[in-house]
Amino acid sequence: MPKKVLLITPPYHCGVLESAGTWMPLGMVYVAGSLQNAGYKVSIYDAMSKYHTIVDIKKYIEDYCPDAVGTAAYTSSLNDAIAVLRIAKDVNPETVTFLGGIHPAFCWEEILKKEGNIVDYIIRGEGEITTTELFRNVFSGRNPDVPGIAYIKDGKIILTGDRPLITDLDSLPAAWNLVEWQDYSFKTKKNSTLAVISSSRGCTQKCTFCSQRLFWREKWRARNPENFVNELEYLNYTYGVDVAMIADETPTYDRKRWEKILDLLIAKKLDLEILMETRVDDILRDRDIIDKYTRAGILHIYAGAESANQNTLDRYHKNLKIEQSKEAIDLINKAGIISETSFVLGMPDETPDSIEAALKLAKYYNPDLAFFLAIAPWPYSDIYPELAPYIEEFDYSKYNLIEPIVKPVNMTREDLNKHLLRAFREFYIDKLSKIEELGEFKKNYMIKVTRLLINDSYLSEQMKGEMPPNVKQFIEKYIN
Repeated sequence: MPKKVLLITPPYHCGVLESAGTWMPLGMVYVAGSLQNAGYKVSIYDAMSKYHTIVDIKKYIEDYCPDAVGTAAYTSSLNDAIAVLRIAKDVNPETVTFLGGIHPAFCWEEILKKEGNIVDYIIRGEGEITTTELFRNVFSGRNPDVPGIAYIKDGKIILTGDRPLITDLDSLPAAWNLVEWQDYSFKTKKNSTLAVISSSRGCTQKCTFCSQRLFWREKWRARNPENFVNELEYLNYTYGVDVAMIADETPTYDRKRWEKILDLLIAKKLDLEILMETRVDDILRDRDIIDKYTRAGILHIYAGAESANQNTLDRYHKNLKIEQSKEAIDLINKAGIISETSFVLGMPDETPDSIEAALKLAKYYNPDLAFFLAIAPWPYSDIYPELAPYIEEFDYSKYNLIEPIVKPVNMTREDLNKHLLRAFREFYIDKLSKIEELGEFKKNYMIKVTRLLINDSYLSEQMKGEMPPNVKQFIEKYIN
């Protein structure tokens, strides 16, 4: 009888991404695919998307009786991920537990020292091959020492060598058959079915606040354009996926490859809308083919502006000029694509005036959506040593880009939070006051987004209260 492996998402919520849609755990879909191919019986339990509690999770584990339970964590979801594995051990101490994700990949020693009786194995880096090889050894009674893990043996932490990055991404199976598709939708599109997909992995940039480039070792690898687009076609026809979010940091990195993807999407004429993020300089590079983005079904593009201050951009190693962001957002807007950007604020030298400058710049850039985020000092990031003396909050669950962790020299964290929320409020009041100037598509989109912000997001309180008369009339007409 094959061994049973249960993959569970930690039940963590902070009201950011989940206000826009319900997003499947793509990493687990890939790990599950490799485990299935190796002969294991696998189940993906997305407790996060189902809004299930630890009590629900315990019952699920009791009913499934897995031989192994795994989860994954970024910094803010770490506590909940550990709680999931603790429950697995409570149900059956013999269950093999394993933990992957960005935070454990770097902070394995801290986790094992504190939770070594709960976490049997930490998967460092890409999990598909590592997890499969680990279980082959563990369940056959052999030495578990495969590349890419950390664990405790005889009271001592064992760190194995790094596993090389997977070179052939096209060879990785995805367990789409295990996805409970009814759980996933994009909230601005009624009755939609949403997939999260990957066309490439990695980023070659050196942004000091970022976690992704470190996880992928500043390398970039890509799937074959035909392989990727064929998968989109399969998801569209087989599961009715009509919205897909490309999870890549820079899907557009290789211009020739990216244009091939656009051409294939145009030729296939899929009933599919695509959400993505990319870099400002790639949008500028592609100004001559931006029409292909629209024809290929690109609905929404996020491009990070990050700061209103060029010196701060340089400290972030963003390799970006302020005017470039304005130009890129203009190109996206002119193409009729929804534009989104963000500003990472709250550095030690932040002031009310600098946040006001970010707000003014956001209005000048004129994206459809903008977010004013509090910098999160990931403990493994390049910028951490600079921020460490100013950190006042050490509860990882608050490291979510919403709650200020760092105290600026001339502000309290409470004041910083108030100014960030005020910037958000002022930006959207300004946007809504000009909504009648938008085309029909963007106007309808913004109506739906505003409804979500008011009803479902962490920013809902900021969207209530006293409003200018024209904005109040808009909300009363379209939202309430």
